[in-house]
This record gives sequence, C-alpha cells and structure tokens, in this order.
Amino acid sequence: MNGATGAVPRPTVGVVVLTQGTRPAELEHGIRSLLAQEGVTLDLVCVGNGWEPVGLLPGVRPLGLPENLGIPAGRNRGAAAVAGEYLFFLDDDASIPDPHFLLKAIGKLQAEPSIGLVQPRVVDPAGLTAPRRWIPRIRKGDPAHSSNVFSVWEGAVLLPREVFDATGGWGDPYFYAHEGIELAWRVWDTGRRAWYAGDLEAHHPVIQPTRHADYYRLNARNRVWLARRNLPVALIPLYVGSWTAIQLLRFARRPAGMRAWFAGWREGWASDPGERRPMTARTIWRMSRAGRPPVV
Repeated sequence: MNGATGAVPRPTVGVVVLTQGTRPAELEHGIRSLLAQEGVTLDLVCVGNGWEPVGLLPGVRPLGLPENLGIPAGRNRGAAAVAGEYLFFLDDDASIPDPHFLLKAIGKLQAEPSIGLVQPRVVDPAGLTAPRRWIPRIRKGDPAHSSNVFSVWEGAVLLPREVFDATGGWGDPYFYAHEGIELAWRVWDTGRRAWYAGDLEAHHPVIQPTRHADYYRLNARNRVWLARRNLPVALIPLYVGSWTAIQLLRFARRPAGMRAWFAGWREGWASDPGERRPMTARTIWRMSRAGRPPVV
C-alpha cells in the first residue's frame, strides 16, 4: 500500500540475486541490504544456480535450478520470475550500503530517459584498493566520476524492464565472462546509453577473477563470441584482432594462462555462439561519437 489516496506510487523493482549457495553469510548480508531499501516496492527472488535456496529471509522467494546454467542464464531465469517496472541484479557477494540506493538510481533513469542502464561505483567494504577493471572505461580517472560506458561490471546493475527485454537479456551461452559487455552494447543498440554512476555505491570484496578455473579459456572464447554475436561482419576481425594483440602484450609480461587462452580463442571460432544480433550502423556511430567505437 502507498498510504493516502493521491500518493505517488512507489517504483516497482524486480530483484534477482544469483548464488550457488557457497557464501551464505555474504548472501544474507546482501539480501538484508536489499530488504532495507526505502521508497520502492520489491519483488525479490534468490536464484540457486544448481541448488535449492533454503533458509531465506522473509520476503525473498527461492528459485532453484537443477543444474548450474552459468551466470547470465541464471540471471535470465530470475528476471523471468519477478515483476517490476525496473530490474536490479545483485551478486551474492555484493551489497548495497545506502537504503536509498535503488530510489536514487531509478531517479537517474527517470531524469535522463536516454540512460538505459546504471552501474554504480564498486567499493571493497574492508577498504582495499578497488581494481581498475571495476571502472568500465578506458580512461579510468576518478572512480567517483560518472560517464557513459560501453561495458559493465555485472555484480550490481539496474535497468528498466522494457530496456532489458529489448536487449534480449543476458547472453545465455557465455556461462561466465563478457556478458556485461554485450548487455551494454545492446543497451546502446536500443537507442539508449549505459551509465556508470560514480555517485552511487555498491560493496564487493576484491577477488581476483583468475580464481575461476576456466577464466582464461572463457575469457578468450567469449571475446570471439562477443564479436560474432554483435558486430557487423567487417568489424569482427578488427575487434578480435585488437584484443588478441592486447592479450599478447599481457602474456609477454606474464605468460601464465596463455595456452588455455588460445585454446579458448580457437573454440570461439569453431563453436556456435548462439543468436546473432549485429548492431546497427547508427549504434556504431553513436558509440564512436561517445568515445568508444566497438573495435577495441
């Protein structure tokens, strides 16, 4: 209920928390930070990727998946199970310290209809220095500076439902890695912008991505898939070639993982990447004018 007749309706948010059940304390902390959000009405589902969530706090619905479908597919199953004008995705080791976070983020979308996605600044709650990759732009600069972006850190993301549906959602086939680049590209392809909100904050511990056993293979395979799924044919070799050159420079300094990376690179060309939705020439022009043509 919204109180007295004539009161402004609360924004409705479908919230998806994805977990494999391996971080129960962090999961509960993140969910509590969501339940503490003020000024919004939540429909909150906890997706168990390969398990059935139990012992959840009141107000949270479980959605158990019989097998681990991967991160993007798990988020998509959760999105299909919740209602709301907006969708918010939160990883099970992330949390939102400000109880007005969702209301403020939605306010940005309402004030600037050209924005179709909001990613907050990410801070380690223990005070460790945040990795540069959490700022999804080439010129990193001040983490508190807001800007257009062309990829996103996926652990805390807000979109209008209509925009999410127009993008086709997270890319199911990726399993892990680079699904945030595709989502940002497809937001741009809807005619809107992806926005990094440096004045909004999410908490997440500093953890190296190489903790995932398949990090190097999936990183390379999905980079090729990203191009094959989203770019015009002429840009595919330019994009993959530029990232191959970048990776070779990285391996020159630190060769660990090189064999797995190139195995994934070959797999990216040999395997089926799923649905192909090449972005329009207008989108490429808009992205280029905004500072990031989709070739790097």
